[in-house]
Amino acid sequence: MKTELKVKFLQHLNQKKKSEGFTLIELLVVIIIIGILSAIALPSFLNQASKARQSEARTNVGALNRAQQSFYLENQSFSDNLSNLGIGISNSDNYNYEANGNNLGNQVANLATSSKPDLKEYAGGVFKTGDTTASILCEGNNSSVNASAPTNASNCGTNQTKL
Repeated sequence: MKTELKVKFLQHLNQKKKSEGFTLIELLVVIIIIGILSAIALPSFLNQASKARQSEARTNVGALNRAQQSFYLENQSFSDNLSNLGIGISNSDNYNYEANGNNLGNQVANLATSSKPDLKEYAGGVFKTGDTTASILCEGNNSSVNASAPTNASNCGTNQTKL
């Protein structure tokens, strides 16, 4: 009886050894699934860095618009020189900023042109209408669209979207 018990015990241990761990196919399936999921998530993850850089330009062009409105209230004219606005916005690694007024003095365009090819460009405008000023902020539809001055307080340039 003892011999039979030993044999059955050894058979049980042998069966247990066979069922331990993962097979090579199971490991390959898991690796393939992880690869597919990372391939789906990677473009979205990489796009977040561009969105953060673009947020800088949106914020700064909006601040330039408000500063131009304030400057107009005090001086009855817009400024082509960003340092006159007193808000401390200067060119960065990602964007170059400029202000362009028209000859009549009734509007100014604040532009953020990208220094990197994967970033969208932004344009803002402030327009004198009667005794008030109105502003607009526009975003290029894609990174290949150059910023252009808005045509009026309600319409952006070509291939741009109003924000």
